[in-house]
Amino acid sequence: MAASIQSLLEEISSIEDPVEELQSLKTALLSIPVSALRDSLSGQRLDVIFSLLSSNDRQQVELCVEILDRILMALSPLHLVQNYRTELQGGLTHPNDTVKILALTQIGRMVEHPDAATEILNSEDVLRAIILCIGEEKISVAKEAIGSLSKLSYSKPGLDKLFHSELLKVIKQVMATSDIIRYRVYELLVEISSASPISLGYCANTGLISQLLSELTGDDVLIRATAIEMVTSLAHSQHGRQYLAQQGIMDKISNMIRGAETDPFSSLYLPGLVKFFGNLAIMDSPQQVCESYPVFQSKVFEMALDTDPAMIGVALDTLGLLGSTVEGKQVLQKTGEKFKAVLARMSQLASSGATELRVRSLDAISQLLTLMPEQQTEDLLALTESWFHLLSKQPMEMIRSISTQPFPELHCAALRIFTAVATQPWGQRLMINTPGFMEFILDRSTGQTKEAKDSKFELVGSLAGSSTAAEILGSQHYLRLKTYLREGPYYVSAVASVSTEGAD
Repeated sequence: MAASIQSLLEEISSIEDPVEELQSLKTALLSIPVSALRDSLSGQRLDVIFSLLSSNDRQQVELCVEILDRILMALSPLHLVQNYRTELQGGLTHPNDTVKILALTQIGRMVEHPDAATEILNSEDVLRAIILCIGEEKISVAKEAIGSLSKLSYSKPGLDKLFHSELLKVIKQVMATSDIIRYRVYELLVEISSASPISLGYCANTGLISQLLSELTGDDVLIRATAIEMVTSLAHSQHGRQYLAQQGIMDKISNMIRGAETDPFSSLYLPGLVKFFGNLAIMDSPQQVCESYPVFQSKVFEMALDTDPAMIGVALDTLGLLGSTVEGKQVLQKTGEKFKAVLARMSQLASSGATELRVRSLDAISQLLTLMPEQQTEDLLALTESWFHLLSKQPMEMIRSISTQPFPELHCAALRIFTAVATQPWGQRLMINTPGFMEFILDRSTGQTKEAKDSKFELVGSLAGSSTAAEILGSQHYLRLKTYLREGPYYVSAVASVSTEGAD
């Protein structure tokens, strides 16, 4: 096989229009497993393929990229940096974006390898070219560049090279290109900052994180909205949250929510502010966040009762997020009548209106009603049961009715609510006492999509897996559930068919 690849490479180098031979080489390479490919290629030079990238023939360039991608992936990062660093560096400034992405992908592999990374760190020209790729028009090129550079943050030498050398000037020059490019650099900084407290320290010392935080309250509301997204990403790590707290950002965002009432453009950035606190509540403590920043909770309730679909959607997602934890459930319950009004609104949204909002409402309700077996204290079971009955006078029929509507996403979302209550004794009692409900669960003819079958199987699994199911549902139903599980989600019962020849 090595001989045939070598002969194809020689043939390609000796003809003017090598597209056909490149196609043959691509086919040959695809037929070889990667492990065997590595052995076949050791010692072979790929200069001829790299040289063909300089062509104006798009088809030829695309074929070369596919061939090189296959070959280079089979070679070790150290082999690449020792043999093809110059060629890959040239790829970073190639006019064809697929060539840039190929080069960036391979350099990304190199910076993850300790010995190869050292070689890259010693090549300032390569690093400069990667940074400049952040400013490329095509987002896929920029993303690869950001990915490669962020991997450098895994080591102190990488951080030193990026932030304690002339490369920091290059980063700042690229930032000055436009608002869009500036936010790509912020994305890189947030990614690096999230890796460790040390990497956050490096980024903070450049002054660029402070610059990002100052844009939270800038005049341009669209930039403000993007800044909030970045700050929310920074808050995903514990050290990121500590840094933001030290900078007074939580108080600043709380004040922004308060001030949004008098800002006619607040609808552009308010959802982001609420998402920030929603994520913060889940990562730290719902009670602590809701008590420290009461404006957040009251704003979520207000948005749930709004008429703007964008506001409603974010409120539903946030309520689901808060209600997915026991502490969040207790925080919501403490608000009494206010939350009851919100729950009634969620029920209304789930029952009619735009499909997307209906699904988001159903998903939020299922999160609010979910209780893991180890969380099922008497008080919490009473809480979820009371919430379920606030949805409707006949909540079982309401959810079942939604599940029979001809929209797969609604069907699955409704089944997820039944799955949430299936592990709870009160939910099982409702199921067995609702006429025809067990037959509905075990009927495989409802919901024919893969997603629907998976959702039904998950519901059956939750019910059959509960320690109280056999006693509450009775042995006959319990055994049928076990049979359903054993047969799997896609089982089709054999139906005898008789064909009558000559029948009308």
